[in-house]
Amino acid sequence: MPKRILRVNMTNLEAKFEDLPGDYAALGGRGMTSTIVSIEVPPTCHPLGIHNKLVFAPGIVTGTKAPTSGRLSVGGKSPLTGGIKEANVGTNFAQMLGRMRIGAMIIEGKHEGDDYFLLKVTNDGAEFIDANKWVGKGLYDTYKALFKEFGDKVGICGVGIAAELLGAMSGVCFNDPEGLPSRYAGRGGLGAVMASKGLKFIIVDETDAPGVEIANQDVFNGGIKKLREALTAHDVTKPQGGLNSFGTAVLVNIINEAQGLPQRNFSRGQDDRCEKISGEVKAEEIKKRGGVRPHFCSPGCIIQCSEVWTKPGGKDPVGVLEYESVWALGANCEIYNLDDIGELNRACNDLGCDTIEAGNTLAVSMEGGLAKFGDGKGALKLMNEIYKKTPTGRMLAQGTEITGKVLGVTRIPTVKGQALPAYDPRAIKGIGVTYATTPMGADHTAGYAIAPEIMGVGGKVDPRDPKKAEVSRNLQLATAALDATGYCLFVAFAILDIPEGLEGIVESLNGVLGANLTVDDVAVIGKQIIDIELDFNKRAGFTAIDDRLPEFFMEEKLPPSDEVFDVTDDELDSVF
Repeated sequence: MPKRILRVNMTNLEAKFEDLPGDYAALGGRGMTSTIVSIEVPPTCHPLGIHNKLVFAPGIVTGTKAPTSGRLSVGGKSPLTGGIKEANVGTNFAQMLGRMRIGAMIIEGKHEGDDYFLLKVTNDGAEFIDANKWVGKGLYDTYKALFKEFGDKVGICGVGIAAELLGAMSGVCFNDPEGLPSRYAGRGGLGAVMASKGLKFIIVDETDAPGVEIANQDVFNGGIKKLREALTAHDVTKPQGGLNSFGTAVLVNIINEAQGLPQRNFSRGQDDRCEKISGEVKAEEIKKRGGVRPHFCSPGCIIQCSEVWTKPGGKDPVGVLEYESVWALGANCEIYNLDDIGELNRACNDLGCDTIEAGNTLAVSMEGGLAKFGDGKGALKLMNEIYKKTPTGRMLAQGTEITGKVLGVTRIPTVKGQALPAYDPRAIKGIGVTYATTPMGADHTAGYAIAPEIMGVGGKVDPRDPKKAEVSRNLQLATAALDATGYCLFVAFAILDIPEGLEGIVESLNGVLGANLTVDDVAVIGKQIIDIELDFNKRAGFTAIDDRLPEFFMEEKLPPSDEVFDVTDDELDSVF
């Protein structure tokens, strides 16, 4: 069976398989989503209108035995940025699509009326099922009900109440290995795009799937062996290494020490209270409570940086508390209590919200007087407004920029409408260049300059040096290529330092595709993807003025370093 596209038309409720076009044969992940969006979506269309499309694409090796490779790209025109978007997630749903040889699933059209549908996808076809009984309900109870109805072997993708409000902070939610709604293609408001079509859930049943076709098994096996050796040798990715032992929140203490962990809506870069919400303290607490740590977000991951956070006594599991979530819902709101952060994270998962956007939205709400900084219960009350679909809840669901503007706040940390992640660009300037210049809106994963600037991975550069165009550009090109493969971004720690690891990735791709790629092709592939995305944004009306950070980063000194973002406009413009 050749690779195929599942095209889903929500206007007339038709779903049919098509052959994958020949010139798409070597595409996967972000390469696939950005190519399809660029060709099929008019750049000036309304993101929630009939002409936008939502594209799901597993990476090239997703669904194989390649280690740490269960990644899926979700793409479309973003309601948050107005530009092209790719949101990335690790989930068994992605692996199922790969094994079913679905190279892309394209959701198009728009159902007229108020009904919502569930799309059930099998190896032989797809059917639409009425989903109205789940409207207005939280995703924790709903995912339990869906597994009961469709069996515990399926993969679930869905959107929550925030998406029903067409909120730009809504993500696309996938189940974790325990069935919890905690794995998110979170950024850019793509959940609202899915809901705007009338689509509430996608259930994938991979029974009788043929598996990923591998053109040269020996080349593939040799490649994944090299990669596995690199991942199990590197200090960041190895068993009992930093990520495996403490999860992504191992960065809380590291970035706080570097004076770049934003506190109180980006008004300081350091606070001693951050120790209370660090990865080390969290790991200890998970052990005491009987949660799970380490843990994988999708089967076959050997880094296992995930976890299951619970209430005391192992009750009411939430899922993973990522570094970004702990920071956004914690330090950025001056909340230094893991139980409060856990409940805010639960609310985000249940409502279908991106935690980065939600935490920033709460922080500007506090700055605007809707709650007090440090008030965890007050923050939960604000999230409850989204559950109730009140006018305040509708405002909050639209994210940081709209909420800040409505409340008259001047310190609004967004680029292209998307809220900044957990690194202050005044103290760590390369990541600021990435925020400003990536086609995706403020996004740390688009070119993770933290690796060389703070962790000394892939070389060491001074985080305060404003000459960072080259560092950011190289990382953005490499990341775009990696996002196409299906490998997790975290393999980058190992392959930046261990050349054989990168060789292994390229060989594994050659094994699947029957190609003759070399390490030198990685940047070329990355550039092809980013050129497509830049072109889309240009046609949507973006200019160099959109590749800028908010004014306060240039004007307000960040205590305690007293740094400002002093990267010149010329430096930013030289990235692309």
